[in-house]
Amino acid sequence: MKPPFAHLKLAPAAVEVERRSDGAILLRSPQTLRPYARCVGEFLVRWAKQAPDRTFLAERAGGAWRRMSYREVLAAVQRIGAALLARGLAANKPVAILSDNSIEHALLTLGAMHVGVPVAPVSPAYSLMSKDFRKLKNIFGQLEPGLVYAADGRFAIALRALDLKGAEVVSGSSIDGMATTAFASLCAHAPGADVDRAFAAVTSDTVAKLLFTSGSTGEPKGVINTQRMLCANQQAITQLWPFLADEPPVIVDWLPWSHTFGANHNFNLVLANGGTLFIDDGKPAPGLIEKTVANLREVAPTIYFNVPRGFDMLIPHLARDEALRRNFFRDLKLIFYAAAALPQNLWEQLEQFSIQEKGLRVMMTSAWGSTETAPLATSAHFELERAGVIGLPAPGTEIKMVPSAAKLELRVRGPNVTPGYWKRPDLTQAAFDEDGFYRIGDAGRFADPSDPAKGIEFDGRIAEDFKLMSGTWVSVGALRVKALSRLAPVAQDIVVTGHDREEVGLLIFANAAGCRALCPDLPADAPLEQVLRDARLRAHVAHGLRQLAQEGGGSSRFATRALLMEEPPLIDASEITDKGYINQRAVLNRRAALVERLYTRDGDAETIRLGDASA
Repeated sequence: MKPPFAHLKLAPAAVEVERRSDGAILLRSPQTLRPYARCVGEFLVRWAKQAPDRTFLAERAGGAWRRMSYREVLAAVQRIGAALLARGLAANKPVAILSDNSIEHALLTLGAMHVGVPVAPVSPAYSLMSKDFRKLKNIFGQLEPGLVYAADGRFAIALRALDLKGAEVVSGSSIDGMATTAFASLCAHAPGADVDRAFAAVTSDTVAKLLFTSGSTGEPKGVINTQRMLCANQQAITQLWPFLADEPPVIVDWLPWSHTFGANHNFNLVLANGGTLFIDDGKPAPGLIEKTVANLREVAPTIYFNVPRGFDMLIPHLARDEALRRNFFRDLKLIFYAAAALPQNLWEQLEQFSIQEKGLRVMMTSAWGSTETAPLATSAHFELERAGVIGLPAPGTEIKMVPSAAKLELRVRGPNVTPGYWKRPDLTQAAFDEDGFYRIGDAGRFADPSDPAKGIEFDGRIAEDFKLMSGTWVSVGALRVKALSRLAPVAQDIVVTGHDREEVGLLIFANAAGCRALCPDLPADAPLEQVLRDARLRAHVAHGLRQLAQEGGGSSRFATRALLMEEPPLIDASEITDKGYINQRAVLNRRAALVERLYTRDGDAETIRLGDASA
């Protein structure tokens, strides 16, 4: 019998259910959403008064941490707000940010929002990893910013590729061959009555941010985030997680502020609750995960947020580093994953570490939503025994489950939902149904159909699912998560194939470190291509395919073939986001030749099949 969960003060699991005659199901929280802040700036003003000397933001500066208190952050934000107003920036002249997470990034974001100027943090990957800057050009064409902040000279090539239309470029360091304004000069303005007036004029309907997200087409679209969306979301979280009032949260977080998870959820949660954010300069990537590990050895978080890929790369370090594991779990109250489903094998390993260090299970949980829902729409604010449950509607949020083929499509309505897309009324109109519910594109099902209060399970993307030639639907999301567990540690991620074919197949993005671990006698510098052809690796994949087949179900529940891919997913081709989320459709389109190889009738030498003798 497993040890109990460590005690955590949570809202009860409850839901109101309305079943309509057309087959739709409406879900609501029995909790009324209580009054929420007018704007995010009110959080900062509150904590600058109540806990002025408490550290709000900290980032690495050499071997130490550079810290700023709530009082210091508010003072800088007011000065920056004055500088932006002096430049004539306004609702139609936003600020664009090209930067990794940093204190300066945070100050500029808060400064712009404080005086009603929209801010658009753009994924650094579009500047630093792209070769053609197509997405970046598209975004700037829509934005037409009045001011652009580029953190340093790494962004010079991208800036030169853009038509900035006279926008002022502000930077933390000089950029060769380009006229720039020093970021420090923004902090030199003395705030006056104009800042106070601008702050007082900010309303719940004021546009706070423009967050650009790439859909299945790969073309960025600017999601309008109002102050109402951001503040309603934080109020809902505090009602679901009452424990936040007992102790200011401490988090160590790398998740990018160009995405809603890291910015609207995590950053704002710290700010709304007077906590401390240690900006993690690492990330789940070779050569950078070590920075995350070093930070977690020093700082004990009370809540830890990550995406499944991040947990996958952190777990081996937790397994072999006792000091890291002890500090990580010392004050930890909650482990939270989002952006994709967490494979059960990762869930179980984290749970075991928790028991090992605390003698109790730290609660693991998730939530569900999107950039358009700021992001929380549902929350699993109750104890769970396994991964996959995305929770129940948050206070103030309504979920509509609409029959769609063999699934229930999820739609969202509430104060946390976007009013639409920046300068794209066509996309806005198409995004909502006749009742004003946002069409998020995901499917869900009840974890226990006889008891809706047990929560909703994520049931994949409606657009990703497909039929085999037999007419049987393949649930891509569910199969992907199962396959990742069975193919660990070889698979970093998986794309499911088989549309209009007789059998399901898998394109596997290889986890280089995991693959090499299964072939320890190969030279450390052996090309990945050689590693992927090793018989032991192929046998491991074949064994995983057999395990999937043995778990039961029809032909839609397992794959009969797989292909290991050496080339990682490419951001320019919209195959992956910088959070690590795979775009199934984009991969299938770009790698159509590999799909054909999977299904070659006469067999392909590199295709691993369910019936291989190596299984």
